[in-house]
Amino acid sequence: MINVKTILLVEDNPMDVELTLEALGENNLANRVVVANDGVEALEYLRCEGKYAHRNPENPAVVLLDIKMPRMDGKELLKIIRSDKLLKNLPVVMLTSSREEPDLTACYELGVNAYVVKPVDFKDFINAVKPLGVFWALINEIPI
Repeated sequence: MINVKTILLVEDNPMDVELTLEALGENNLANRVVVANDGVEALEYLRCEGKYAHRNPENPAVVLLDIKMPRMDGKELLKIIRSDKLLKNLPVVMLTSSREEPDLTACYELGVNAYVVKPVDFKDFINAVKPLGVFWALINEIPI
């Protein structure tokens, strides 16, 4: 049996959360998704703090990260992840609506593993997210 690790979805838009969970659910990955509504909550999850203080400390297989969010945006969270010795190897995929070149460039300079622009069309969105979950949660190997 394959051990499916958790996916951390960091997204403040409830509709995008629902679409992402539906896409991941088509590959039976949705039950292993933790949703954080912004970078602050995601950091608490990753560091096992606050309401996540008692969770299993194993890192997720991947962080699917939006850029534009309240309190702490995706670029700031990515910067913190890459500077933290316990998190720096964690795969991070930007899943964002931003097609702006400065965002793309900044994310790669900060060490993002992939940058995926969310399609507007429902079917295209599902087709973009499904392979992300399979690759990062099932196929990709990361150091422990």
